[in-house]
Parts: sequence; structure tokens; C-alpha cells
Amino acid sequence: MKSALIVIDVQKSFMHRPFWTEDDLPAFKEKQLALIAGYQARGWPVVQIFHHSAGAFDPANGLCVALDWMPDPSGLVFNKHVHNALTESGLLEWLKTNDIDHVSISGIRTEQCCETTARVASDLGYAVDFVSEATLTWPMTHADGVTVTAAQIKHRTELVLAGRFARVSTVAECLAALDEQYAA
Repeated sequence: MKSALIVIDVQKSFMHRPFWTEDDLPAFKEKQLALIAGYQARGWPVVQIFHHSAGAFDPANGLCVALDWMPDPSGLVFNKHVHNALTESGLLEWLKTNDIDHVSISGIRTEQCCETTARVASDLGYAVDFVSEATLTWPMTHADGVTVTAAQIKHRTELVLAGRFARVSTVAECLAALDEQYAA
């Protein structure tokens, strides 16, 4: 088995959206960096994905770049125009060319691009770890006026992915399980 870490949309564009807060950023940053470091220490590929569309996500405005604290992706960068990282980005072809059969998902937003990528990857036959603590989202308000917290959104995403589309894991659980699978 060969694994790749997919880091989705950890880009400056989000800092220019009205919902941006840094409330959960320190914990996310710590876990995201630990996951990246774990993959790098094992010599496994780390892929960064950037979303390109309109407004803050228009590449012409210079915001479609990694947040300042992110490490260099070693040239493994793909750009997407849809919610999942596999459609029309070149990532799927790269995974196939490099005989990758497992992906770990992390990044921004938990319930949107990260969850969608996990579902699509699973449907395409990849084994998936959804490393929820290495994802970030913000509260959302439903049309009925009810606000759902970021923690509730993450909890719901874990519920619908676990055992169906992905193994939901912490950074430590993900790396330990992959170490066992590689050692076997």
C-alpha cells in the first residue's frame, strides 16, 4: 500500500471571507503541521490543493497561496475548480501514476471540500483516512436561523463518513495505522 496526504485549501483566500475567525486556528495548525511532519518523516508524499474560482479564490488576486505557516509542498501542488480535489485537477492521474491506493484527507473546510474529496476518493476505490482534527471549519447559520457550531459540523461529518467512506482518525491514529499496514 502507498499513501499520500492531501492537504486541501489551506490558503489565504479564506482570510478574506466574512466568516473567517481564528478561534479554532491554533488547534488546527498544530494538528495539520503534525500530520504533514509525520508523512514527511516517513518519506510519504504530501500534496497541496488550492481552490480557484471567483472573488477571494481568484488566482489573479494573489490569495490562492498557502497560509504563511504551511511548509513547502515540494512541488506537489494541484489546483481545483470544484469541491473535490480529484476532478479535473490532475491529482487523480498523479495518484494513479504513483500507485497510491490510500489517501489521508486534511485541510479547509471540513464539511465542504474535505468531506467531498473523501467521498469521491472512496467511490473511486481509495482507502481513506479522514483526519478530522486536521480539518478546519466555521459556524454556519441555517435558513431557519439556527446556528450550527464548527464542532457540531465536524461531529456530523465524522458521523456520515465513518465506516462508509473513510476511517475517521486523529493524527496519531492515522499515522499508527499506516505504520502497521506498511510494516505488515
